[in-house]
Amino acid sequence: MTCRAAAGALLAALLALPSAAASQPAPRGIAASPDPLAADLAALRQADRRLLAIGWRLTTGNAPFCREARPAIGLLLQDIAAYADPAAIRAANGIAGPVAVQAVAPGSPAETAGLRPDDGIAAIDGADPAAIPAGPANDWRRLARLHRMIETSLAANGRVELTLHDGKTLEISGVAACPGRFEVVAGKRAVADGTRVVVGRDFPGFGYREDELAAAIAHELAHNLLGHPEWLNARGRKRRDIRATEREADRLMPWLLANAGYDPHAALRFMQRWGPRHGGGLFRKRTHDGWDERAETIEAEIAQVEARLAQAGEADWSRYFRRAIPD
Repeated sequence: MTCRAAAGALLAALLALPSAAASQPAPRGIAASPDPLAADLAALRQADRRLLAIGWRLTTGNAPFCREARPAIGLLLQDIAAYADPAAIRAANGIAGPVAVQAVAPGSPAETAGLRPDDGIAAIDGADPAAIPAGPANDWRRLARLHRMIETSLAANGRVELTLHDGKTLEISGVAACPGRFEVVAGKRAVADGTRVVVGRDFPGFGYREDELAAAIAHELAHNLLGHPEWLNARGRKRRDIRATEREADRLMPWLLANAGYDPHAALRFMQRWGPRHGGGLFRKRTHDGWDERAETIEAEIAQVEARLAQAGEADWSRYFRRAIPD
């Protein structure tokens, strides 16, 4: 599920509510409440932008150490047809076409080119997104295909041509980044699926300071960069194997943070903040060590990261990170 599919699910109930409140005037002296749909969309966009910004720093900062680094532009699209009520979304955002910009990463080629949220995308390398059949409400597949079109063009040419609904055409060149997409979905969890890092809109880490949230994102990105989902699937996802991948992802967190310009100690702070509050859930499952054990593992790894930073000014995990799982 992508963020647009998640938004459809999140907004479906809201859109189905009767409009009694809207049909009655606000009491004298009290300002009318803002449109709940517009407010919900704004909150979703803020979460998307925050996640994309962190993901962009992590993937570009670690590009020199990724075996499969590729050009990227820092763009997240939205497919209006994937929402539960596309007409309401178009009205709320003032979007004419079926596909538009949802978020751009700060400092990315997409932002430098002038792309802004709700810019309508009329063509990708001359191909009309509307020509790709849309699925039913909450279907994410067309949006995934559109992102793959951009990624394929960047991989082949190092650039992609986007035409906006106002007729303006932008040719955007990518910069090196580790592979990965970052999307907000419904729920409270953060997970990696081999290609994407997907984070629940109600994930508690959204309430943390940026570097601590970045630590959680780095953990999930580590799973993808180290090939954990594929490895686990090939071996039947045994409990002991899951535990081993969790330890590896914990250990790679501070390396990824350091190369993205974050304090590697944020990985430890995240675990110390998250663990005690969620000790009866994820971090006490038998597929994970206890949070205090995980904190000790992370703290020991930070010492390795700081030694590399002191010696070389970078944390080259491609050479110095010790794999515990066969590569």
